Amino acid sequence: MITLHPNILEREGKKAFVILSYEEFEKIREALDDYEDLKDLRTAKAEEDSVPVLSLGCVREELKI
Repeated sequence: MITLHPNILEREGKKAFVILSYEEFEKIREALDDYEDLKDLRTAKAEEDSVPVLSLGCVREELKI
């Protein structure tokens, strides 16, 4: 869990900007990168479900090794 300490800036009485420490920004960026990697992994695994699979024994038999 990431703990944030944002500073919120307002413009005309409405929240407009958030300022974070660089360390907190980096933690968020790393978490987003990890999330994107996880999404890519899940997509790749889902695509592999339709790919035919051969056991090691079948491959050895086919290659005669």
